[in-house]
Order: sequence, then C-alpha cells, then structure tokens
Amino acid sequence: MAEPAVGVVGVASYLPAGRISAAEVAEASGIPEAVLTDRFGLRGKHVAADGEHVTDLAREAAERLIGELRLDPGDIDAVVYFGSSWKNYPVWQAAPRIAHELGCDRAFALELDYTSCGSPVALRVAKALAVSDPRVRSVLLVGASCESRLIDYGNQRTRFMFNFGDGAVAALVARDHPANRILETSMITDGSLSAHVRVPAGGSARPASAETVAGRQHFLDVADPDAMRRRLSEVSLGNFLEVATTAVKQSGLSLRDIAFVCPIHVKRSMQATLLDGLGLADSQAVYLEDTGHMSGVDNLVGLDRLARSGRLRDGDVVLLLAAGIGYTWAATVVRWGAA
Repeated sequence: MAEPAVGVVGVASYLPAGRISAAEVAEASGIPEAVLTDRFGLRGKHVAADGEHVTDLAREAAERLIGELRLDPGDIDAVVYFGSSWKNYPVWQAAPRIAHELGCDRAFALELDYTSCGSPVALRVAKALAVSDPRVRSVLLVGASCESRLIDYGNQRTRFMFNFGDGAVAALVARDHPANRILETSMITDGSLSAHVRVPAGGSARPASAETVAGRQHFLDVADPDAMRRRLSEVSLGNFLEVATTAVKQSGLSLRDIAFVCPIHVKRSMQATLLDGLGLADSQAVYLEDTGHMSGVDNLVGLDRLARSGRLRDGDVVLLLAAGIGYTWAATVVRWGAA
C-alpha cells in the first residue's frame, strides 16, 4: 500500500514588537556594529516584552494561521511544540498550555526538545504521526524562542550567540494533503559536543542557589570555546552537507533539484560556504538578517517568507537545513505546490 501524502497546509509567523538594532547590540557587547552587520549578518532582532513567554509567541503565530486557514481548532488532532527549551517554567511542557489556549480540545500534546534544529525534526515527526496513525489527520506545529533573555553580552565566550532573538512560527501538517508535500529527512548527532553549550546552573547537576545567581550562571555559556570551535570546524560543514545530500537523495532527487534552502541563521561566511557546498546561489537562500537566530523557528519562518513573497512555484523543492546544540544536524525536503 502506498504511503499517504502528508503536506504542509500553511505556515504563519509572529515577531514580537520589541526590537533592538545592531547598534544597540554593539553597545552592549563591545563588538563593532560593522562586524555585527557584515560578519554576524545581524541588522537587528526582535525581543519579547517582559511577561511575554514562548507560549504567548507561539499562540500568536498559531492564531494567525488558524485565522488565515479558517480552521476550527477543535478539529486539530495533535499540537506539537518544538521551540526553545527556555520556557515559562522549568520541567514543564508548553504544548498543553498552547493547545488549551487555542481551543484545540481534542488534540493530544507532544513536546520536542531539539533546540535549533527543531523545524526539520518537527516536520519529520508530524509526517510520521500522520502516516502511522490514520486517526491523526492534522498536526499543528508550534515553535517559539525567547532565548534573547539567556544572553550575557558581557561574556565574550558566547559572542557567537549574540545574534539570538525572539519569534515564533506555526505550521499545519495534514494527512492526504498532496500539496506542499513533506518528503524525506536526514539527521546526524555527535554527542561529543553535548557538553559545550549550556546554562551552567538551574538543573540537577548544579541546582539554583544564591551563589549561582550572583555568579551569573543562569545564562548560556561555553566552557571551552576553542575546543568547541576546533571540533565544529572538523565536522559541522561535512554534517550539514551529508544530511542535506541524504535527505534529497532519499526523496528521489539530487542537489540540482533544490530551488531554495531555508537554513538557520548563521554567520555570512558560513552561509556562503554552505551554499557553495550545495551548489546553490545566494539568491536561492533565505537569510534572516532582520531577526537573527530564533532557535528552532528559523527554517519555517524562512519557508513562510518564501511562500508569502510569491517566489515559490509548483514543484519547487525546498530544503530546510539546521543544526542544534547537542549536537544534531537535520535536513527535511518539502516539494512545494501541487506537483
């Protein structure tokens, strides 16, 4: 029996009203504004307001999508949260709260914790749910990031994370929906990198205390930036290209078939190297210089922008390409339109 078609019905994103410019990041961090714009690829980023959490951002994106598609939230079968691990509370799931606030009363909730590679993994999981269980006909994916609050601009060990911003995205995935079909996914994990990036305190290894707060140990940190940089230089580009090539090949395609790529936000030099390795032009990639990096949200925000710009044509192959601390690289292929 042929596998049922599973496709993306629609995508919508939300960016909070708060915004800081590259000049403001430069003032806070001591990094020249020209370096931030030219090398980091950051013109500015959105930041959530005080009291605005990932559940609020995700709900805003989902409400936009539900309104645009004229959906009845009660018809949605599953709500999957795939955004930042930095949520309203520790040891807590965002998906049930989001589902409840949206009125998805029939839906079961599922939480994914894949940080910056959340979008391609979420599409893979949504497709798997729909294929494996005919009762799951619609899956609402919601992701959000408020990780700007985890940045300490005084800690130069984390300067590569100074582009972290806030935002959200929602996507509806449906069974027996041949348009915008989700094809194949490939993933690679290198656990040797799992201890490099973390918030040092607040977990069971180092519970929160007056000392950890005074020591500013509740922000993202990198214990040994040089060691992480060396290891990533050895494996990162190769892993990006491997997951991309594998996902495309398993989809019955080649890299030459890719019309667009929606990557996570990285430095301009890394984006150029990735595109060169994929044989793609700069015009074929979405670059989020106005938002910075929003954890697992980037790829689907890029897809949303492509779709709304009118650049996508029937049959266009779109590659969602990401990597997240842990370290996992992931790529998912979507064939846009009815072809």
